[in-house]
Amino acid sequence: MSDDVEVPQSHPRYESLLTRHRIEAGVDRGITSRQGLIAQGRGEAFDYLLGERTIDSADRAERAAAAYLLSADHAVISVNGNAAALVPGELVELAEVTGADLEVNLFNRTEERIEAIAEYLREHGASDVKGLTADGRIPGLDHERAKVDADGIGDADVVLVPLEDGDRAEALGEMGKTELVVDLNPRSRSAEVAAVPIVDNIIRAVPNVTEHARDLRGDAEAQRAAIEGFDADSARADAERTIREGDLE
Repeated sequence: MSDDVEVPQSHPRYESLLTRHRIEAGVDRGITSRQGLIAQGRGEAFDYLLGERTIDSADRAERAAAAYLLSADHAVISVNGNAAALVPGELVELAEVTGADLEVNLFNRTEERIEAIAEYLREHGASDVKGLTADGRIPGLDHERAKVDADGIGDADVVLVPLEDGDRAEALGEMGKTELVVDLNPRSRSAEVAAVPIVDNIIRAVPNVTEHARDLRGDAEAQRAAIEGFDADSARADAERTIREGDLE
């Protein structure tokens, strides 16, 4: 997919229009479902209210997420259609820096979409992508997102779940997994149940987590400090306060 759009970078809505283009192109390629267009619009509305920026509490969450990924016994980055369309190379880079696995997991699952997303991630540098085997299940889910790789999400102790995914987030928590969630709505079920709710746009969040991971890599004490110094309730409250009271100039 190309990022070329007929809008100058000086346009005040350039990033937003570019993001919409990536989702639209993802639908055309068979990576993103049509429902993903609706989810993107909902998230974009929250981002606008946040001022389309990474607030300080989100940056602290991104640092904590990086620390969790680095200190995990087995970390997995879950990838859905929107995430693949928006930040494929960035997800691959994050996996490389942290040693996490990439696994495709979809609500509107077909073998064709799973393979299309896996191939797209390979095109962006991934050497191994999980999700095609689907020989494990997440208990308590009655839809296609219950299907996971037993040696991927099924075995993971830390899972990064980008974008809205409330019921699966709850189910993973009940399995005892540490969840890191990227969700622009601080009141969503995903954000509410996450150990680390990252209330930020995924196009900013993933590169920021990677940057923090580079800084924290090899420093167990700094990783521990980032985790222990992060408070999920405060992060959610700060994001909600910013949305309700933010300056939209």
